[in-house]
Amino acid sequence: MAHGCSICIQVVRPDTNTLLRIFFFIPLSALARLPAQQNKEEKEFKCPIEQGNGNFADPVTCRRFYQCVDGFPYLNRCPSGLYFDDIQKYCTFKAEAKCGPLASTPTATTESPIDLAKKCNPSECELPYCYCNKDGTLIPKGLDPEETPQIILLTFDGAVNLNNYEHYRKVFNGKRKNPNGCDIKGTFFISHEYSNYQQIQTLANDGHEIAVETISLQMGLQDKGYEEWVGEMIGMRSILKHFSNVTANEINGMRAPFLKPGRNTQYKVIEDFGFIYDSSISVPPSPIPVWPYTLDYKIPHECKSGTCPTKSFPGIWEVPLNAHFVESYEGGHCPYMDQCVLHNHDAEEVFAWLQEDFERYYYQNKAPYMMPFHTNWFQIKELERGLHKFLDWTQTMPDVWFVTITQALTWITDPKTNKQLGGYEPWNCKSKNTQTPKPCNISNKCALAFKEPTSNISDTRYMETCFDCPAVYPWLGDSHGSGIPGRDNYIDQSEGGGGSAGRDQGEGDEEQK
Repeated sequence: MAHGCSICIQVVRPDTNTLLRIFFFIPLSALARLPAQQNKEEKEFKCPIEQGNGNFADPVTCRRFYQCVDGFPYLNRCPSGLYFDDIQKYCTFKAEAKCGPLASTPTATTESPIDLAKKCNPSECELPYCYCNKDGTLIPKGLDPEETPQIILLTFDGAVNLNNYEHYRKVFNGKRKNPNGCDIKGTFFISHEYSNYQQIQTLANDGHEIAVETISLQMGLQDKGYEEWVGEMIGMRSILKHFSNVTANEINGMRAPFLKPGRNTQYKVIEDFGFIYDSSISVPPSPIPVWPYTLDYKIPHECKSGTCPTKSFPGIWEVPLNAHFVESYEGGHCPYMDQCVLHNHDAEEVFAWLQEDFERYYYQNKAPYMMPFHTNWFQIKELERGLHKFLDWTQTMPDVWFVTITQALTWITDPKTNKQLGGYEPWNCKSKNTQTPKPCNISNKCALAFKEPTSNISDTRYMETCFDCPAVYPWLGDSHGSGIPGRDNYIDQSEGGGGSAGRDQGEGDEEQK
């Protein structure tokens, strides 16, 4: 990939915990002088030969890092107040950053041996209820790669609102079709704050899958208890039902914020409250990608976050995020598409990068190619154009399908060959596959009082919905916005909060405007 004159720094915006990119346009002649301008007392940084291109920690300070491109180090500084995480390879808060250089990824956190799941036993793990293999790379039912459809999973994290809605509509423009003539589909992991629920209802009515992230996107949730996970995940599901008319039985999956699973606690919530799958576990860079698997046994790869489940959760599916990378180009490794540092943001080069990343799947084991996005990707025109070029290119391939995660798992439980997919009912569009009704034409625009429980300051939050405006801004403990703190009751207290699923005491059907 040709070198441009821009440097991209990926940061976390403190006020919203949103990943952003900051660009500096500097002539290459100036970049070449940077090492010479460093403090002469500091040892000159050399790019690791064995690791190639990517981002690397400054050995002197966590406030800086080096981007290596074809063996040459470009010095980058984290914005004020942020530090370089040598595991995730981007700038973040000091409490979150793993300061480097680190010789290797820290060993995953484990619980006592009594909690550990057993290694995969294929003879006792059969579809449709269980799926595992030694390294996670085998195609279900032993299908030949040439007989296997290449699934692409377009997933989108966070709030849906005016900042991204029209960008998403351009992706799903009604012109891009699957081989059976049906529109391509995606999966949206929704977080509450700043979401527009009329737009979410429109996406659901169009046949896209709605899943939950959390209400608050709070940091450190991976270390919280059962009640906190229930409040975030089941509360988010309740908000979607109440303000977007997406029923609980259509919300099958969840994703932990910042891809930091909640150890066994999160998966107990998944089990107790009827979710089918999780998609929070990221897979380290691997030459052959990993297929989705059930959590009957140990996960078949390294736990990059260190907070993966260690117990067995039979029948619960994990749809992992394989690392994206291209060995011959700069960009680094990333679970989210917008976390890869594409040094030169030319649309053609972005397209070429996506092609080569995708072909690692297509020409090997046809594992689902998940493309997880934040809004950030669509704020950079070259990235967005490169994505559209890639999507249009896949339309020329007869065995590439863009389906929701639930549709993908339906196929995995009972695999069909490419020749059998023309009339495959779960991927068909002849009949409507959603219970979510068509949204209203004009939504209610609600200006609502909001005060976080840990703060004494009140402010105003805005949301849009086809339903009546609530009394206050919906939040943890009050998913309907009734104004009664602690109103929600999802856990049967007679069971001691140990996992007996209950209903939100105020949940019910309301007439849509």
